[in-house]
Amino acid sequence: MAVVDWFSSRVFNLVHRHNLVYNTCWEDPRLDREALDLGSDDTVLVITSAGCNALDYALVEPKHIYAVDMNPRQNALLELKLAGIRQLDYRTFFDLFGRGYLPAAGGVYRDKLRADLSPFAQRYWDRRIRFFTNPRRTFFFRGTSGTFARLMNVYINRVLRLRPWVDAILQAGSIEEQRDIYEQRIRDRLWTRSMRFAMNRDTTLSLVGVPKAQRRQVEQQYDGKIANFVRECLEAVLTKLPLADNYFWRVYINGEYSTHCCPEYLKEENFERLKGGLAERVTAHTESVQGFLEKHDVAISRFVLLDHMDWLSDQFFPLLEAEWQAIVDRATPDARIIWRSGGTQTAFVDRVCVQVNGQTQSVGELLRYHRDLAERLHRQCRVHTYGSFYIADLAA
Repeated sequence: MAVVDWFSSRVFNLVHRHNLVYNTCWEDPRLDREALDLGSDDTVLVITSAGCNALDYALVEPKHIYAVDMNPRQNALLELKLAGIRQLDYRTFFDLFGRGYLPAAGGVYRDKLRADLSPFAQRYWDRRIRFFTNPRRTFFFRGTSGTFARLMNVYINRVLRLRPWVDAILQAGSIEEQRDIYEQRIRDRLWTRSMRFAMNRDTTLSLVGVPKAQRRQVEQQYDGKIANFVRECLEAVLTKLPLADNYFWRVYINGEYSTHCCPEYLKEENFERLKGGLAERVTAHTESVQGFLEKHDVAISRFVLLDHMDWLSDQFFPLLEAEWQAIVDRATPDARIIWRSGGTQTAFVDRVCVQVNGQTQSVGELLRYHRDLAERLHRQCRVHTYGSFYIADLAA
């Protein structure tokens, strides 16, 4: 391993092994719902992240959702949300997870939430429930991704002094107005040499969950450095897609959701449905995808793998093969799998070899891709920070 790769790996592991990385999900569940075509008999495996999308899927009423993540802090966040759904009224719940600020969070946690948590989640939130008690630094400016968002806000507000125009673009009434504000008031002042330098640093990318393997994949497939990729993604969000319902970017700009622009689980009518029993269909498991599938005798019909296969695509390819073997072994005959990638293609997935009925086959031979649907949905993605999106049926 080259010295630069070793250092990058050390930084990434330091960030991810000791911190809550994602305080909100960074994948658009509106696309996932259509891609997955969930039914009442489906069992779903989803990588937990911040738990938002697991709760979103529950609203479609599948049989069960297994939220799986190797980082126990991510599952501790989902556990806190599930406890809040069971124990809190809507307004208090929204203050916590919508505004990210509740002055009495400590007392609410102690009196109503703590007893509903696992021992690890109790230990974690005993020390960090204060994440919700600072009006100037809400929960959405906590964790590593939140820290990155906070630093970007400081840079935009105090250094570039662009806040009036950022507010204006959020209030724009049309995509045309968004485009005009961006091109005339924001673009040239935002993309400074300092910004491009920061976007090209592994330390910066580690804060938002981009390991060296994923960065390498982007740079090999994309014409230009990763800073140019980030710029094109952001420009698509600001000039080609409506910001009115883009809660992903708005929460990191404003530090909070609003009741009319937020994830589905934070809307009052959906909160009541989750409280009425749908939340009980979601369980959190601190495991790798492979570990969960090997230890739990459950058949899975829908897999949501996010972008984590990028992480395993080079030095950890044997782990990727072991994971796919576990997927093939536990998948139902009608299983569907969706994933994202920082790159424009994931040919490495098709090269994975697995054993099926005693014979070695490549995963590419087992997958039936829905490329047209995936490409259409990818163009509509409100997050728009991934290079590609995949929907495939597994014919194992």
